[in-house]
Amino acid sequence: MPEDQYTRQDPRHQYPGPGSGVQDPDHGELTYRGSGRLPDTAAVITGGDSGIGRAVAIAFAREGADVVLSYLDDEQDDAERTAELVRAAGRRAVLVPGDLRTEEKCREVAERAHAEFGRIDVLVNNAGHQLMRDGGLLSVEGDQIDAVFRINVYAMFWLCKAAVPFMRPGSAIINTSSIQAFAPLPVLMDYAATKAAVVNFTKNLSTDLIGKGIRVNSVAPGPVWTPLTHSTLPAGNVDGFGSRTPLGRAAQPAELAPAFVFLASQESSYVSGEVLGVTGGDSIT
Repeated sequence: MPEDQYTRQDPRHQYPGPGSGVQDPDHGELTYRGSGRLPDTAAVITGGDSGIGRAVAIAFAREGADVVLSYLDDEQDDAERTAELVRAAGRRAVLVPGDLRTEEKCREVAERAHAEFGRIDVLVNNAGHQLMRDGGLLSVEGDQIDAVFRINVYAMFWLCKAAVPFMRPGSAIINTSSIQAFAPLPVLMDYAATKAAVVNFTKNLSTDLIGKGIRVNSVAPGPVWTPLTHSTLPAGNVDGFGSRTPLGRAAQPAELAPAFVFLASQESSYVSGEVLGVTGGDSIT
């Protein structure tokens, strides 16, 4: 365990972000060690090509899971790389490209997982979209609101609806929310609203599905170095990204993966309707 992981410093020194010219984000390629916590599990991960999704895919595979990766068509190369890492762990990787902003595509992802594996044991609703706007409310256009809500909220509804009939007692749904659900910034007004909706939906769906033996939880990340984050930050905000957290830096995707493994595994068999914050020390209460 690196001691300087916990020192408050310029996060670029040890943990540079994507595009910094120093290194790519750490998805756990060289560090994550599985211990058989998801033996012969069938998982669906949306936004599985890179960032948090890739880190979760690597961790799940090394814990014993086969994985369906959902991603945008433009991210084929990244998805193929993630699939290689899953297969290197001795597990199956099924690639399902396409835009989840339609119910038909969400249904296709769930049906493909069922066709390949005969069931869905874990659904990770991780695909997301954000755009930082300096103008707050007055800078948010109607079509932009629709785009953010369709991928962050509608797709989550549709995927759960499509996947639940293929899930057995003991299965798990994990939704990616955000610190923005609890400490929203005006520059992310529409995104923050969707993440608050994710938290509410998680708690509501947990109550709805508890009788089926399906647990529903959420992981709420703080700032994380991902391609999504890097591509949506104004140039002047990249260097200090994450520096205001108590730990003084943004997370690497690999630091999020263990939370998803915990919520997917038998270790969390008595946990449902909860939000697990991975925020660098910021509170989600």
